[in-house]
Amino acid sequence: MLEITFDESLVTGNDTIDTQHKELIDRIGNFVSACEKGEGKIKAIQMLDYLADYTEFHFNAEEKLQENVNYPALKEHQAKHEEFKGNLRELYEFFEEVEGPTDEFVKQVEINVVNWLFNHIKTFDRSVAEYIYMRENPSLI
Repeated sequence: MLEITFDESLVTGNDTIDTQHKELIDRIGNFVSACEKGEGKIKAIQMLDYLADYTEFHFNAEEKLQENVNYPALKEHQAKHEEFKGNLRELYEFFEEVEGPTDEFVKQVEINVVNWLFNHIKTFDRSVAEYIYMRENPSLI
């Protein structure tokens, strides 16, 4: 069973981003758990739909925050978000080909959602939070 939890390694230091990440990771955990338990294709699709919707909301909020602070790597960050959205589209396509959430599907979720998101948070999102912190505390430079 894949363990998916928000922990200290994922904290960016920005309350808005961290709160949304906690929600997103909790939903991903519920989604993977439903798939692993074989709760059925309909339930898994509903959870995948929610994940896609929440991801859209979260990415829009992150990008707006970056625009507001003139984050210099905004375009690169947006490109990474588009990459993730593409990963979700691929999961939809993969899921349409199977009767229900298979072990292979769960493995694809682990690689293209869980691992991708955790790496993104630890690198790109943390970089944004650090930029904002330094911008708000110029005396530390």
